[in-house]
Amino acid sequence: MSVRIIKKGLLDTLQDFGRYGYQQLGINPGGVIDRIAATVANMLVGNNSNEPVIEMHFPASAFLFEDSAEIALSGADFGASINGKKVALHTNIQVNKDALLEFTGLKKGARCYLAVHGGWQAQNWLGSHSTNLRVNAGGHNGAALKKHDILLFSKRQQAAIPNNAALVATGITIDTETFYRQHFVRIIKGNAYEQLSEQSRHCLSSSAFLITAQSDRMGYRLQGEALKKTDNKDVLSSAVTRGTIQLLPTGQLIVLMADHQTTGGYPIVAHVISADLPTLAQKCANEKICFRLIGTKEAELALLQQQYQLDQLRLMTGNTKPLSS
Repeated sequence: MSVRIIKKGLLDTLQDFGRYGYQQLGINPGGVIDRIAATVANMLVGNNSNEPVIEMHFPASAFLFEDSAEIALSGADFGASINGKKVALHTNIQVNKDALLEFTGLKKGARCYLAVHGGWQAQNWLGSHSTNLRVNAGGHNGAALKKHDILLFSKRQQAAIPNNAALVATGITIDTETFYRQHFVRIIKGNAYEQLSEQSRHCLSSSAFLITAQSDRMGYRLQGEALKKTDNKDVLSSAVTRGTIQLLPTGQLIVLMADHQTTGGYPIVAHVISADLPTLAQKCANEKICFRLIGTKEAELALLQQQYQLDQLRLMTGNTKPLSS
């Protein structure tokens, strides 16, 4: 029970929610960048939300199913098709043996997630199946997927679909638009926020910043009006996390993402709130983003509301497995 990679993608890896508790050893959590999309894909095929999924960047891999399978795609729209027939996002689909899943063009978003019923077999390293490319551990042999790789299903799939059709949509479709903000990303103050000049504080929450091509799973480098501090005091290295916004010596910003380093020596001016990290995850290079400053209580409420929405979707799909934290 497997799929074969017949065309290599730009950067496709097996990821779950990541490994925590090892940052003091210099090992970052990693994991999926868009937790909402990964959760929805797993939810649709009856998996636990932390089951490994394939995280894809465009151009994505092409997959030949060597056995029938129940799958779901969520996140970015890469123009998915199976045997030339368009495939919808955010719904569960039964595909037959020898079905060919391809992606024809980037339409919207940055990362697409592929889940299979029962999950993918993946290497466990330090309690997570996420691929860590730096140390070549986890996922599929610790590496990005390449041509001729064979990925095994963790669970036996349903019988082949009738009439030898390539695919059949078998269940409910989920609307995910409410999880993604189109106009701004919310942030809270970092420990160096008050060190910014008054003009720079205003600029941070009122100007647009371009996501440059020097952006990846480690972080998004932004380009905009240079921000300035009111002092030139040295900054001690401190712990950082996903969503940390650092001020570079050039006055430009970098937002740390899933594969961030565990400590940083640049001033931390803000943090992207957890509820808006999926929005940021689906932004591509050369797109512009705007930040909106909020308080910590509002940030906590936004995350609780998001978790409530996910729980309601889980009940709607009939998935009885609880959401992972």
